[in-house]
Amino acid sequence: MPDHIVSSFDAELEGLRSSIAEMGGIAEKQLADAVQALVRRDTALAQSVIAMDQRMDALQRDIEERAVLTIARRQPLAIDLREVIAAIRISGDLERIGDMSKNCAKRVLAIADGFQAQKIVIGVQNIADLVMEQLKDVLDAYAQHDLTRALDVWQRDGQIDALYTSLFRELLTYMMEDPRNISFCAHLLFVAKNVERIGDHSTNIAETINYLITGRNLTTERPKDDRTTVPDSAAAE
Repeated sequence: MPDHIVSSFDAELEGLRSSIAEMGGIAEKQLADAVQALVRRDTALAQSVIAMDQRMDALQRDIEERAVLTIARRQPLAIDLREVIAAIRISGDLERIGDMSKNCAKRVLAIADGFQAQKIVIGVQNIADLVMEQLKDVLDAYAQHDLTRALDVWQRDGQIDALYTSLFRELLTYMMEDPRNISFCAHLLFVAKNVERIGDHSTNIAETINYLITGRNLTTERPKDDRTTVPDSAAAE
């Protein structure tokens, strides 16, 4: 392949990586701001999180279109093809992360006038702190092609599930103790579930990084410890 074609192809791949980096930066900010909006009862910040979602959607569409054109024009093989496929997969996960942060921000708007029991909010913040660290690490792993770091993120998914299960039970307890807590706690449950799902999408990205670097999909079952939908006895079988 002539040098000028190789150089052009490399520029296309670098452009995809750059757009993924931009999406990753926005995703991190959306999640951090959504959590801060919840903790501070800041409706203006929640609105800004919602507004950011348009840029995420536009970037995802642009990455997908450029990736498809690159495959059609260049017909890449091996690692080059995996780079393009990884960009499509990761942009999709980041777009969903943006959607879930937006959902959290919308819940903040819904409960802003009736905030109570700040100690309950701390449980959501604790999960979000772990998920934000997970998201940052997996984006760094992608940027650096660091398989070890990606697999570490993958292994930490169970920890987030366990924390979510604990919070789920705590919020149910508050709801049973005082019916006045039901609406507020129900909104927090939706927020917590969206944050937990962001962790799942970060784990998806880790799996894509493994595919990008090794050319193989992970065949081991993903570590899970969510007991909110499966009885403990069944989950242990």
